[in-house]
Amino acid sequence: MRYTQFTFLTGGSAEQNDILSAILGQIGFESFEETEQNLKAYIQTNLFDQEEFDTALESLSFRVVYSVEEIADQNWNSVWESNFQPVTIASRCHIRAPFHDAPAEGMGFDLVIEPKMSFGTAHHETTALMIQFLLDEAPQGQRFLDMGCGTGVLAILAAKMGASDVTAIDNDEWAYNNTIENAERNHQTNIEVLLGDATLLGNLKPFDSIYANINRNILLNDMKAYSQVLKTGGTICFSGFYETDMDAITQEANQNGLTFVKSESKNQWTAMCFNKQ
Repeated sequence: MRYTQFTFLTGGSAEQNDILSAILGQIGFESFEETEQNLKAYIQTNLFDQEEFDTALESLSFRVVYSVEEIADQNWNSVWESNFQPVTIASRCHIRAPFHDAPAEGMGFDLVIEPKMSFGTAHHETTALMIQFLLDEAPQGQRFLDMGCGTGVLAILAAKMGASDVTAIDNDEWAYNNTIENAERNHQTNIEVLLGDATLLGNLKPFDSIYANINRNILLNDMKAYSQVLKTGGTICFSGFYETDMDAITQEANQNGLTFVKSESKNQWTAMCFNKQ
């Protein structure tokens, strides 16, 4: 998987960085990095659409100067390894790389994650929000689905929390292999990892809980498939979108028999949970 890096000269303006991140996030950009003078935005090279990009920039109330750079796989990994720091969520879940020391006793859940080219280290707001939801829900004894699993961090946490059967699905081969490796690294043997998308769900038994941290368009497109494989009384949580997308997500969820339960937001990114009645 190759990524393209766009570097926007914003002069460090927090307002411009926020607006750019919100608009670019809606057209497939996955992650953002703020520096003293710039905003760096990353998108999978094969998902970049020049027409969508041009239209997004034309909608801005300010002009931006930017440069473009193709990021080689090995360079992406090196950048991650040089900057990755452990993350602790709610004082109960510690996420670290293999080269970090283990946390002090009493942490609760210690997850060792090596993301390589995959998304999901809890540094991004959406992953952190979903981990917080999962810590609150307690999936002990449940059939759990991590949809768009990335590193497999949610699947691994669910398994550590006592989920009886865990399935992790991603349509990216890097993420598929990375989840397998991370599950083994965390000694979790009850995680079935599948390469594919929502079309796989029709062949699977219903789940008690589904967590889908992907993006707005995919969530809306696949909502029906998610609902069909969720047990009555089950919980489904979504993230990977902005506060401005909440109405669209809620409307589609309601049309598929899902009732809103709660939401949390951080830096305009949002996670929402629904129940199936």
